[in-house]
Amino acid sequence: MKYKIEWTYKLKGSEGIYFTSDWIDAEAAISGGEEIEKSGKASELSFFDEMGQSWSLKEMKKLTVEIEEDPHEVMVYFDGGFNISTSQAGLGAVVYFRQGKKKFRLRANELIDEMDSNNEAEYAALYYALNLLEELGVHQVPCDFKGDSQGVLKQLEGEWPCYEDNLNRWLDRIEEKIKSLGLKPRYQSIPRNENKEADKLASQALEGKAIFSKMQLI
Repeated sequence: MKYKIEWTYKLKGSEGIYFTSDWIDAEAAISGGEEIEKSGKASELSFFDEMGQSWSLKEMKKLTVEIEEDPHEVMVYFDGGFNISTSQAGLGAVVYFRQGKKKFRLRANELIDEMDSNNEAEYAALYYALNLLEELGVHQVPCDFKGDSQGVLKQLEGEWPCYEDNLNRWLDRIEEKIKSLGLKPRYQSIPRNENKEADKLASQALEGKAIFSKMQLI
């Protein structure tokens, strides 16, 4: 989560000058806020997060202790594969996140039946990734979603229309899950060669290889 500091610099005989910082991490925000407060020249010192919430310096210090315990700085890669002869889909997801001072990676896949197309598999893969986030306890944070299915991502951003009823139902489920988790989604379409981990997991699911692995990154 990134934060922005806003404050008013007090001047004699005037209303003061309003300042705002760039988006910075919590540690830098607190350190900067403390320096501004020590100057004795600031008033109305506030901190704003990417979710639009505001905090005082005291609240900010308490908040960061609580945030350290929850997953944050979440980045999700997803991909879906489809076997037309069996109507099965392989879903793959890779989740990178921080918890405390540590970084983690979760790799997981799933095989599901009764799929109609590769497009549907892509929607199912993103929904599967959201279920993984829910299991991890991810909530009320910005989250980056990356995949090589431009259609899915553009439709979620509202830039492209979706004319298929079945896919629209997946869109509704995805948006409802995002809302229930309180996430601020950021979507990015990436080339297939940058989505190799999730693609491999989807292929392995179609081969009957179930994977669920969480590891700390150094």
